[in-house]
Amino acid sequence: MARVNAVLLSRGLQIVVLSFIWLFLIVGTLPAQSSGFYDGKTVRFVVGTSPGGSFDIWARILAPYLSKYIAGKPTVIVQNMGGAGSLIAANYVYNVANQDGTTLLVPLSIYLNQIVEDKEVKFDVRKFNWIGSQAKEQNLLYMRADSPYKSIDQVMKSNDPPKCGATGVGSSGYIIPKMMNEVLGLKLQLVTGYQGGKEIDLAVERGEIHCRGITISAHFGREPFDSWHRKGFDLHLLQTGDKKDSRVPEAPTVYELMDTLKTTDMRRRAVRVLVAGGEFYHPVATGPGVPADRISLLRDAFSRALKDPELLAKAAAARLETNWSTGEQVQSIVNELMDQPKEVFDIVRTVLVK
Repeated sequence: MARVNAVLLSRGLQIVVLSFIWLFLIVGTLPAQSSGFYDGKTVRFVVGTSPGGSFDIWARILAPYLSKYIAGKPTVIVQNMGGAGSLIAANYVYNVANQDGTTLLVPLSIYLNQIVEDKEVKFDVRKFNWIGSQAKEQNLLYMRADSPYKSIDQVMKSNDPPKCGATGVGSSGYIIPKMMNEVLGLKLQLVTGYQGGKEIDLAVERGEIHCRGITISAHFGREPFDSWHRKGFDLHLLQTGDKKDSRVPEAPTVYELMDTLKTTDMRRRAVRVLVAGGEFYHPVATGPGVPADRISLLRDAFSRALKDPELLAKAAAARLETNWSTGEQVQSIVNELMDQPKEVFDIVRTVLVK
C-alpha cells in the first residue's frame, strides 16, 4: 500500500511539473501586452512650438533616451506643430491622435488658456495623462541699474513708473508686470509688440524701456546678460518662486512681497495660478484615452531617462536645467491649479485677457 501511495505521489508531482511547463510555453506564445507593445512602433513627440526653441531642443534631447528605456525600444521622432500658443498641438493630441501611447505632447502653459475660457481650447488639461516635466523654471523682473528704480518699493512710490517690454499677451514678459499691476497694485507701464526677447533686451540697452520679465535660466549663462552682469548693467527686483533662486539671492520672492503687502487669500491664489506653470516646465503628456499600463510604462521610462548621465550631459551643454518632476507630481499640480474658486479665475483673467 505504501508503495502504491509513493507511485501515485510521484505521478502527481510529474503532472504538476508538466502543467507548469505547459503553462509557461502557452504564456510565452501569447501576444505581448504593454511591455511588448512598443516593439517596432514609432513614438512621436508633438511639440507645440516652432523648431529651435527650448521646448523643441528638449524634446530632441529626450527622444533617444526615452526610446532607450521603453521596453521594445521604439523609434522616437519629433514633430513640430506650432501655433496658437500650443493649442493646435494640444487639440490634436487630445482629440485626433491615436490614444495608444505613441503620441506625446510637449506644450506651453495650456492650462492658462483653459482658465481664461479660450474658445480654441478643445480639451480638459486635467484629463491629459502627464508623463513628467524636465524642469522647474521661475521668472525674475530685471531693471536697468541706472534707472531711478532700485527696488520694488521705489517702483510702487514712483509717479513715473518704469516701462517694461513684452512680445504680447501670454508671454512671461507680459504676465509678470501685468500680474504685479492687477494683483499687487503696482503701476508698471507695459510696452508690447516686440518680435522677441532679443529685441526687448536691445530696447533696454538703448534706453527705450527699463525692465523685462524673463525666466531665470534664460537670464544666466548667455549673452547679453553675462556682459550685463560683469558691468553691473542690470538689477534683479523680484522672482516668482516660493523659494529664492541661489543665482538671485538679492531679489525678494513674490510671496515675500505679498506678505509685506498683506495680499488677500484670493489674490495670493491667483498669483500662484499665474506662476505655477514654472513648476512643470517643458512637460510631456499623452491623450486622455491611453491605457493605464502604458502610462505607467511611459512614466517609468521618463524617470529613468532623466537620470541617464548622457542625457544630463547633453542637457547641460544645451543650458537646459533638469530639476525634473514625475508624471504623478505634474498631474497633482494641474489638478490643484484647476480646482480654484471662480473669484480666483476672475482675477487671473484680468491679467491674461487684454
